[in-house]
Amino acid sequence: MARRPMLISRWWLQGAILTYLFGFLVLGILAYMTYSDEPPLPARMVTQSGDVLFTSRDVMDGMHVFERYGLMEYGTVYGHGAYLGPDFTAQYLHREAESLVQSYENAAGATQSAAARVAEELHRNTYDPGTGTVTVSDARGAAFVELRGYYERMFGASSSESGLQAHSIADRADIDKLADFFAWTAWTAAADRPGRDYSYTNNWPPEPLAGNSVTADAVAWSVISIIFLLGGMGIVLFFFGRYDWLGWTESAAEIRFLPVETVGLTPAQRVVVWYLLVTSALFVLQTLVGGLTAHYRAEPSNFFGFDISALIPYNLARTWHVQLAIFWVATSYLAAGIFLAPLISGHEPKGQAALSVVLLGALAIVVFGSMAGEYASIRGWLTKGWFWLGDQGWEYLDLGRLWQVLLIAGLVLWVVILWRGLRRKLATESFGNLPWLLLYAALAIPGFYAVGLLASPNSGFVVIDFWRFWVVHLWVEDFLELFTTVVVAYLFVLLGTVRESTAIRVIYLDIILYSVGGVIGTMHHLYFSGTPAAHMALGAAFSAMEVIPLLLLTLEAWAFIRSGERSMAPNEHPHRWAVWFLIATGLWNFLGAGVFGFLINLPVVSYYEIGTGLTANHAHTAMMGVYGMLAVGLLLFCLRYQMRPEAWSDRLAGISFWSLNLGLAWMAFCNLFPVGIVQLYDAVKVGYWHARAAAFIETPWVHALEWLRLPGDVLFIVGGALPLLVLCVRGVIYPSAARVSGEQVSTRLFTAEVERDVA
Repeated sequence: MARRPMLISRWWLQGAILTYLFGFLVLGILAYMTYSDEPPLPARMVTQSGDVLFTSRDVMDGMHVFERYGLMEYGTVYGHGAYLGPDFTAQYLHREAESLVQSYENAAGATQSAAARVAEELHRNTYDPGTGTVTVSDARGAAFVELRGYYERMFGASSSESGLQAHSIADRADIDKLADFFAWTAWTAAADRPGRDYSYTNNWPPEPLAGNSVTADAVAWSVISIIFLLGGMGIVLFFFGRYDWLGWTESAAEIRFLPVETVGLTPAQRVVVWYLLVTSALFVLQTLVGGLTAHYRAEPSNFFGFDISALIPYNLARTWHVQLAIFWVATSYLAAGIFLAPLISGHEPKGQAALSVVLLGALAIVVFGSMAGEYASIRGWLTKGWFWLGDQGWEYLDLGRLWQVLLIAGLVLWVVILWRGLRRKLATESFGNLPWLLLYAALAIPGFYAVGLLASPNSGFVVIDFWRFWVVHLWVEDFLELFTTVVVAYLFVLLGTVRESTAIRVIYLDIILYSVGGVIGTMHHLYFSGTPAAHMALGAAFSAMEVIPLLLLTLEAWAFIRSGERSMAPNEHPHRWAVWFLIATGLWNFLGAGVFGFLINLPVVSYYEIGTGLTANHAHTAMMGVYGMLAVGLLLFCLRYQMRPEAWSDRLAGISFWSLNLGLAWMAFCNLFPVGIVQLYDAVKVGYWHARAAAFIETPWVHALEWLRLPGDVLFIVGGALPLLVLCVRGVIYPSAARVSGEQVSTRLFTAEVERDVA
């Protein structure tokens, strides 16, 4: 059978391929540099008197303690992790420098100021590659012993405080090794990289006592990245004004949607209602745990008088919060793929329903198995097998390695289900047309989540963080973004709102513009994580251009909405709220991913800001604002056909829409953004260590801002998440009676006066 040719020029496909090839070639080079230039792990650190402070084995064991107890979901190392606790690198370095200053001020006969002596000593790199030994002063050895005692008190306390459970780490030897790991990160943060006048972390954290200040590279590449952004925006806006690229200004025919009760469902589509129920239940659970993590910042040691940290310490609550966000969004995406496949291809092969049930069961095993393992690991019950069954300890990859492998296998099974459903359609289409784009986007989801497997527990922390951010950025921010664009475009094609050729053009434009900045822009996470300055240079320049496609799509948003309005018969749109959620996705994409993302991407800003409220502000408005809103939109679209019309409630859907969006805006503008700005100011004026300390959170008016978040969280949970659960329960109780007989499925959800080239 002859394939239908590409509906637009093949140059779009070739441009997308070349963009990816260039981006990943550069990432490959940067991966090699990460391995070859990572900070050394000394065989031992000794004092001038010959005392051994720690060995390489102690540091690795300490890193494993850090991972096993989920401490990356309490505080941060190199600025990455959770934000209730301190940044352990900055905290250790500051306390070490303070101890040294005090020691040298008390010394007799000093020929230079104590502060200058400390800065010079900390930046002097005494690592001997031949013996693998770092030699430090006896005063520094005394500071090391002092800081071991400090961390023994922090993690071995007899009462719950600062969100940690009492005796969070029972074994004192484990705490000592944890302190060794923090000491190594602080050494890399101050010791000059060979041949350079800045440290392995590009002089991060900002710490005047240690002689750390912003580097010339950070300032220069911040300026260059702005030039890249402004130049790229100018080019795009020129072509935007000169040509009608996307075609949304074309006249649209009036369409009338088929009554939802007349749209027959296939066996696999009927299974989707259970996916939607699981999605909504996980969403409610995720918001409840999220509310708890936020409350810890208002009351770090209790929950309205109850010692909740004895049951659910902060690091456990945040681990679940992050993982559940991935799980419920992914479940919605899986459901949408299974539901859309028959509408696209016009048939459903036998066995799709059974495979869909198997996939849902496997997903349940991964969700609850991983959560139980994380609980056991963080509570200290898993001394062996914690990496595989418990908590890997890396933010966004917290789940044990076994659960990660099973999740990848489940995602691969989902791709197989999609391929079986789309196979007939794929055989008739050019490899660059819409059905193939959907399959490519689906393949990228398990493919780039699997990259996380390259993070080996025996690798150094810098290498682990490099691969972790392939998941955090490339998987979450790039390839889920691609899937988002493809699904939204396909939905509007199926609803008759836009032409298929227009949708394809939007997708390719998205791929090219996002990938130009987004692939190499992954490195903007790694400016100060022990990678060479080249990562900063390329990460800053290319990540700045990630704003350009968001700007373009925002400019096109009005034409897009008007096109939809012209094509719809008045008051007959069964997917009104689903469409509004898709529109919200675009707006939050520009604000959360674009504006708030660029705000923290400049190296000179990130130097002081990383790991503060501005990072959390970007994460929440981008993750929930884009992928969360899309997940809810997909849920409502699929659910509308799953239930009897009399069981549906536009009122509940509308309440959810406004509550989620207003709640998210409240969270951002009444809490995360203002707190982040104050933290940034404090980090510059007082010190980064102080901006991340408990004393900052306890500042009266910052504390008031933390309490101010409560109304927004209540609105988000009660008005936003719960109505979705109610609607999904109704969908299970009152299922649609429409069924598809045989394997043939209608691909029409509407009728139109003028025929359109929809799939």
